[in-house]
Amino acid sequence: MLVPTVTRLLFATLLAAVPLAAQPADGRLSLWAAEPASEWVEAYPVGNGRLGAMTFGGTAEERVQFNEDTVWNGFPHGYERPGAHEALGDIRRLLFEGKKQEASDLAAVRFMSAPLRQRSYQSFGDLQIAMPGVDAEAVTDYHRELDLDEAIVRTTFRVGDVTYTREVFASFPDDVLVIRTEADRPGHVSLSVAPTSLHGTRSYRVVGPGEIAMEGIVEDGVIRFEARLLVTAEGGEVAVSDTVATVTGADAATIVLAGATTFVRYDDVTGDPIARNDTTVAAVRGTPYDALRQRHLADHRSLFRRVSLDLGPARTDLPTVDRIAQYRENDDPGLAALLFQYGRYLLIASSRPGSQPANLQGIWNESNEPAWNSKYTVNVNTEMNYWLAEPANLAELSEPLFSLIEDLSETGRAVAREHYAAPGWVVHHNTDLWRGAAPIDGPFWGLWPTGGAWLTQHLWWRYEYGGDEAFLRETAYPILRDAARFFVATLVEDPETGHLISGPSVSPENRGVVMGPTMDHQLIRDLFSRTIRSAEILGVDPALRDTLQTMRGRIAPNQIGRLGQLQEWLQDTDDPDDAHRHVSHLWGLHPGAEITRWDTPELFDAARRSLELRGDDGTGWSKAWKVNFWARLHDGDRAHRLLSNLLTLTRSTGYRGTGGVYPNLFDAHPPFQIDGNFGATAGIVEMLMQSHAGEVHLLPALPGAWPSGEVRGLKARGGLTVDIAWEDGRLREATIRSERGGPVRVRLGDEVRQLDPEAGVPVTIRP
Repeated sequence: MLVPTVTRLLFATLLAAVPLAAQPADGRLSLWAAEPASEWVEAYPVGNGRLGAMTFGGTAEERVQFNEDTVWNGFPHGYERPGAHEALGDIRRLLFEGKKQEASDLAAVRFMSAPLRQRSYQSFGDLQIAMPGVDAEAVTDYHRELDLDEAIVRTTFRVGDVTYTREVFASFPDDVLVIRTEADRPGHVSLSVAPTSLHGTRSYRVVGPGEIAMEGIVEDGVIRFEARLLVTAEGGEVAVSDTVATVTGADAATIVLAGATTFVRYDDVTGDPIARNDTTVAAVRGTPYDALRQRHLADHRSLFRRVSLDLGPARTDLPTVDRIAQYRENDDPGLAALLFQYGRYLLIASSRPGSQPANLQGIWNESNEPAWNSKYTVNVNTEMNYWLAEPANLAELSEPLFSLIEDLSETGRAVAREHYAAPGWVVHHNTDLWRGAAPIDGPFWGLWPTGGAWLTQHLWWRYEYGGDEAFLRETAYPILRDAARFFVATLVEDPETGHLISGPSVSPENRGVVMGPTMDHQLIRDLFSRTIRSAEILGVDPALRDTLQTMRGRIAPNQIGRLGQLQEWLQDTDDPDDAHRHVSHLWGLHPGAEITRWDTPELFDAARRSLELRGDDGTGWSKAWKVNFWARLHDGDRAHRLLSNLLTLTRSTGYRGTGGVYPNLFDAHPPFQIDGNFGATAGIVEMLMQSHAGEVHLLPALPGAWPSGEVRGLKARGGLTVDIAWEDGRLREATIRSERGGPVRVRLGDEVRQLDPEAGVPVTIRP
């Protein structure tokens, strides 16, 4: 859904009133390079939630590849298979009889979605900018940077006695991409700009002075789009043809790009992209560049500056690619701090109120056949994208995720009915723009019914952190309640133990279809607990509360196996040599909270053993999850080891190799997936502060590599803002501010202190 420009400007004005954290210094919040990007994973990203772009920093020729978050192929439709539930009993029977392959074969024919595959996020287009007066071979003093505090990509270079500066940013208040080129000598800016697209069905037209449009339709789909280009100059002349705008002899030139599609919502594609762009461009036409820039800065900084982090020295003298390559050898904890803030920057850029939620690539994608369709994988990846939102003080950026969950609670009803003959709603391991909820791809991956249960955790977090009872009543609880009703109807009794178990299901992407994987039961227990607590707070549904309480106690418990590990399945069949990237059965350790050192010490130790057996290798997002696991296990040095493994330079964009980061700090699955960036930011928060166990735990997993530092502006459950400073590996001082007042438990190692702060009055804690 598009947010009107007036609403965007009002939103930006309100955000600008939020107090800001410490100001940046010494280039600690910049990525930089000494040459243009030669490939996409070297380019720098900008975004406003809806529009995203990758800028390469060329000189004589520049490429700006851009996206809009509703440019997908496909069309509105459901994925449920009518009558699939008729095979459910036979699939379960075969699994109980130990006939796993037969059960999987039957599910493949009778139980999977129709169609079997979901659809793909698409590239929107490219801007090709040429500067005919610039000789690339004569360029000197080249510098390209992404300033996270400004959310601006800046390229500077010199040709002879002229210095050129190009700035690129994506404005949320004005809903446009802005590209500014200027020279330090009058009349030296001459350029041409042409929009192109990978979609073959497109046309061009001149809209007015300095304004051209590129219209088209997504191949293999119904989404129509328009990109609108407005080019202005200070001095010189501007001319346009159907396909190109030209600036000659100017002091500076500004390119404004607007983009829109016919998408309204998952079941409505009747929007008018031309009218939308007319409105957007009319609102910015005649606005000076400095005004556009200042509105953008005020909006971005009101979010970004809420949190500051200093972990120690930063090798800002080195290009970012060299810092990554030398991270293990250099004393450069500042790179971890940069990675932390980069994750916050990327969420601001790819998830804003009114946009689609961040997908597997956030919002940045140059292909019409992207890896894993660049959609929403909800068996960890989509949720990982939003782990940082609440604790890293960006709560409102979860709103697109909440909208996705609301949509899925609608489309998932048909899936619950047709596949399980059950009430409520269900989501399996993937969804797309059209909000598919049925099991896709094949039983090995897709036959996992707890995706919706996991997604609802984020609704509860919003209440836990912010205490908004209206949100709980009007948005969260109806979705939680109906997700729980689905499992009330679908849990079955294990004939061997009498426990209630889920199934058919999988432990995500590992060893195929089973009954009763551990992760499912952790998720369902957590869902039941959140639903019970929500109903108690709201004073509703006492009968449902009683049912959930009774059933929760009967769900198969966590079990410790022969290796001392937390079992991944009902049976003790874990393979000690299994190094699978998913460690799904540790969900109860993180992001769940049922396994903690003080409440469940034996399970806590078993979770550690499971993680030791899995090892430290994995894809990018897997390493990021392991950072969070080791932080929850209070082992800061092991968490830092995984973070260091993630901060390993990856250059190949293919599917081979283990995860690291690319030269632009994008996470490498490989190929690029953004979840590792977001997961790393969340993991660094967990190393410095935790609040999942009913208390604020300060420095629970501080590594030796960060002996002194400071973080300001983190959020803890209960409406708390937390600042922490430490020296020589020990707490120096912490400040806690409560929005609502009331008792707070604070843990410093084995010591627990009871505080009772007044609302809005900071309390300082020292050893």
